[in-house]
Amino acid sequence: MDFDEYRRRGKEMVDYIADYLENIRDRRVFPNVKPGYMRNLIPDSAPVDGEDWDKIFVDIERVIMPGVTHWQSPHMHAYFPALNSFPSLLGDMLADAINCLGFTWASSPACTELETIVMNWLGKMIGLPDEFLHTSGTSKGGGVIQTTASEATLVGLLAGRTVAIKRYHEKTPGLQDAEINARLVAYCSDQAHSSVEKAALIGLVRMRYIESDENLSQRGAQLTEAIENDIREGLIPFWVCATLGTTGACAFDNLDEIGDVCRKYNLWLHVDAAYAGSAFICPEYRIWLKGINKADSIAFNPSKWLMVHFDCTAMWVKDSTAVHRTFNVEPLYLQHENSGLAIDYMHWQIPLSKRFRALKLWFVLRSYGIKGLQKHIREGVRLAQKFEALVFADHRFELPAERHLGMVVFRIKGDNDLTERLLKRMNQRGHLHCVPASLKGKYVIRFTVTSTRTTNDDILSDWAEIRQITTEILEELNINLSDRAKVPLKDIREKNDTFGSSLLLANTPMSPKIVNGSFAAIFDAGDFLQKAYAGIRLNNQDSPAMRRRVRGILMSGKQFSLDSRMDLVVHHCLDSHPKNGEKKAAAIREDSEDLWEGTKGSL
Repeated sequence: MDFDEYRRRGKEMVDYIADYLENIRDRRVFPNVKPGYMRNLIPDSAPVDGEDWDKIFVDIERVIMPGVTHWQSPHMHAYFPALNSFPSLLGDMLADAINCLGFTWASSPACTELETIVMNWLGKMIGLPDEFLHTSGTSKGGGVIQTTASEATLVGLLAGRTVAIKRYHEKTPGLQDAEINARLVAYCSDQAHSSVEKAALIGLVRMRYIESDENLSQRGAQLTEAIENDIREGLIPFWVCATLGTTGACAFDNLDEIGDVCRKYNLWLHVDAAYAGSAFICPEYRIWLKGINKADSIAFNPSKWLMVHFDCTAMWVKDSTAVHRTFNVEPLYLQHENSGLAIDYMHWQIPLSKRFRALKLWFVLRSYGIKGLQKHIREGVRLAQKFEALVFADHRFELPAERHLGMVVFRIKGDNDLTERLLKRMNQRGHLHCVPASLKGKYVIRFTVTSTRTTNDDILSDWAEIRQITTEILEELNINLSDRAKVPLKDIREKNDTFGSSLLLANTPMSPKIVNGSFAAIFDAGDFLQKAYAGIRLNNQDSPAMRRRVRGILMSGKQFSLDSRMDLVVHHCLDSHPKNGEKKAAAIREDSEDLWEGTKGSL
């Protein structure tokens, strides 16, 4: 392939990628293939002679796409987001063309210096203290782009181990490093990611799991008790991982309390904020960062939620000398005339070399700006709130953990087997994709808003699919969960600070739902107006006060309720082709809940 053909083929590939992302909603999100499917599609051995590019290009759809799980699909709700964006893709295109190996400043000065700058940008965006940033003067801290959060956790653990061994040598000389290492103990929540356990396995240290509280949060008192017990056993506590946004339920450890414990016992505190860290660019979510000044390292993945495609993990350390002591090897061929004056990132990571990842991060931050990225995060949270409200309104389901950010966990009430059946059938159909988690013995389904292309309609469509499959499973097993329990007013008050005795609710999360217990119809005005009706009228048309009341509710654009004394008539559009221009109408009252329940899935 020469330069002219590369230009032509490159444009073809850009067009293919653009078409793929633009039409990804039409693809089955979860592939319908079995292990080994590709062996029958391609030869056993590589070709002796080169093949024509047209033949290679055709095999993308024939061989590759049938086995792809489409992570950018709006119906992808498994794991956490793994987003991309056009600025990010263009950044990596340039980085791949340059293809520098940025192990030292001298190996490519731009690679090192841009990484230093964008890590300062990102650290300021999430509100990190200056001691974590690359600043002139006395600061020893700084940021580095690692490949994954798992690697960042391992780097933090190994750096903490180096500090602990050095400190113990100073107090008790004469022991070998291996003897000290055998007594080291690390700590994390029982909700921590499996990569924390893997880091302990690689570091050859014991890992102690602290039982989380009722909110799935690691707390200071339980951590202190475990540390004291280990000290009495002659062990050496040295490292703690606090998780901000756990994998199972996006729960948050109490960082402030844990930080106090780590300071008291002189332990390295690493913060794993792989998913939730992106949300800290929004000031309203930084409440979970309280106590970050007590941490020694923190990492999160812009490759999850900031539209910078994989791989790109941002990690900051407060004292980079601890990382240097852990990874410092400097043969003659890696030395240069600016050694010691400039940053050499080979001392900050496990691999020697690093890709020019800073380019795609730089392109994204400049293209969207802080406000654009904040808008993106908040929209993901809003869509998750909508899905949470839909689940809450269906009496067959429960929400076993509080929703945080863009993730909801839910399950069918009853045995774990029901929820497991639901998940397996959902994934087999392939229209949407989710994965499970176990929370205190409960089998739950994780539903995350992952795609930048997800809309209200996608959420409603996926929820309709979930409800339909649930109905099929319950009917097959002859399980009756159809009794509609009344919603206690106490629960409404807990969900709504503005609730009063008038039953005129505002900002309620239960949308859409008829609440038998209070005879109030609760709707989300925006979607309800758009999808459920073309007009609204009251039985008492001659009442100006009543008309003003309804008009004010509709104009507010907020969630609202209507007292049952208002005979609300809804002209809905369930029939997209009414005969002779007729509009179907149905009065929504306390005795027509069956009709409303039947139409919700299509809204």
